[in-house]
Amino acid sequence: MKKNMIIGQSGGPTAVINSSLAGAIEYALQSENVDNVYGMINGIEGLMEENIISLTAMFRSLPHELNRLKHSPAMFLGSCRYKLSDNEEEYKRLFELLDYYEIGYFIYIGGNDSMDTVQKMTAYAEKIGHDLRVVGIPKTIDNDLVGIDHSPGFGSAAKYIATCVREVAYDTSIYSIKSVHIIEAMGRNAGWLTAASVLARQDNMPAPHLVYLPEIPFSVEQFVSDVKKKLEEYNSVIVVVSEGIRDKDGRYISAAQSTEADLFGHERLSGAGAYLKSVIEEEIGCKVRALEPSVLQRSAGHIASLTDVNEAFNLGSVAVRAAVEENLTGVFSTLTRTSNKPYSVAYGFEDVSTVANKENTVPVSWISEEGNDVTEEMVTYLRPLIRGTVQTPFRGGLPDYVDIRHLDVRKQRYRD
Repeated sequence: MKKNMIIGQSGGPTAVINSSLAGAIEYALQSENVDNVYGMINGIEGLMEENIISLTAMFRSLPHELNRLKHSPAMFLGSCRYKLSDNEEEYKRLFELLDYYEIGYFIYIGGNDSMDTVQKMTAYAEKIGHDLRVVGIPKTIDNDLVGIDHSPGFGSAAKYIATCVREVAYDTSIYSIKSVHIIEAMGRNAGWLTAASVLARQDNMPAPHLVYLPEIPFSVEQFVSDVKKKLEEYNSVIVVVSEGIRDKDGRYISAAQSTEADLFGHERLSGAGAYLKSVIEEEIGCKVRALEPSVLQRSAGHIASLTDVNEAFNLGSVAVRAAVEENLTGVFSTLTRTSNKPYSVAYGFEDVSTVANKENTVPVSWISEEGNDVTEEMVTYLRPLIRGTVQTPFRGGLPDYVDIRHLDVRKQRYRD
């Protein structure tokens, strides 16, 4: 007997999370073990509100739309940042809905917090003897997931940051005056994205001149000294810092720290770049700008990495195969690097407990002894992840992304 499948997305968007969704949908629609494929709008929170759509109806007869989805950024199904509680009534509500829609396969795309949902749904299904198969698909631009060589979404964000640094370097090179540009990249505890900015150093381009990751303590005094030395050599100095850099006592370097935390207990960060701008203005007195790509670095589909797009798509397919063919549950799809030259990866599965609520930070050995750069080993790791150019379809001079008007509709119910 065939079973239905439901898929959701959670956490922050990336340029390729929809590629994973497209891979999952394509595999499910071709599987003899899957009848209908549903999508939960706004993740697990939307499912509890019975806010779902039929992905079968949307894509079965329109394969070209599935290709548009593959190359569209952000999250076609919307997102949430909802942490499942220990209240059993919450799980009873969820499983009543899953049973009503005859769901046998639950696929969830997200980062380490989202994998917490996969783990909890798996545990409850086992507790009540339910045959639901729960499988996660990894994503995050932070590249902080355990159990995978690199996270889908990271390669494209890395490509965007490196490109931004390169373009800022060209912009600032036209002036002979001394200047400092501080670019603040995302990364609370893991500095992978900040480290990726060094990929801008091609064709004798020295920028970024300094990079600072949160894995080691940050010294404002040393930072000022580093900048002064670079200004002796260059008119324009470009610095990239992680939003989560902190001092030796673990306090965030931020002009506007917030005491608030999200549902998963993460402190909300803001202002490291702006604070360091004020420091340079006071200590050095040259022209300074603080640039914060913010959400722009997450969903830049127009400059996505082809490697990233293809790997994300494949991980979506692998996850569905794990559920419907391998009959696995409580796992997430993963990849292992098998070679750098030529670059290649192998796909597989890993127990979700490996990744849920855990963080993979940059090895300290990949950070320079001075703490203001990264090693060649890091560059070797990063370089293959940004390769390839996506042939994004354009219409009217702009990227032709998939229609997302359904996200404005409050509820999509399929009850009789």
